[in-house]
Amino acid sequence: MMSPSSAPNAVATALFSPRESIEFVEEGVRLAPKFCERGLLPCITTDADSGQVLMLGWMDTDALALTLRTAEAHYWSRSRQQVWRKGATSGLAQHVVEARIDDDQDALWLRVRVQGLGASCHVGYRSCFYRSVPIGQRAGGTLSFTEDHKVFDPVEVYGDAPNPTQL
Repeated sequence: MMSPSSAPNAVATALFSPRESIEFVEEGVRLAPKFCERGLLPCITTDADSGQVLMLGWMDTDALALTLRTAEAHYWSRSRQQVWRKGATSGLAQHVVEARIDDDQDALWLRVRVQGLGASCHVGYRSCFYRSVPIGQRAGGTLSFTEDHKVFDPVEVYGDAPNPTQL
């Protein structure tokens, strides 16, 4: 089983700078990402036009370097334990319009345009965030669907590919 690469490879080394100081990280003009102890960086992905949150993914150094070099979103699959290009199986590739790093460079935000049906969720919805969680006095109540239909049939798109959801 592969594990996320926390040590930058040659491509990543050319793209990423060492984290020299707090000022360098927070106010500098060089990318110096901080990956967690498991070698991963969280990445929130939104639709470039509508701003809708599509998904939260994880990147290791290879996935981040590939994303920046190709302008197509790549992620670290925790279920498959490997880097994958979003849309490799489904055809729903994410073309990166803009990438932003947060203040301490430990989280990434991608603005993308999704090829094909415009959906990013393996369940068939446009967004992976298709249910609303009750809060306040309604906490503990039932989830509410925020999308009223699936954009595609996952069985038709993915066939017998393993489902990434783990119990």
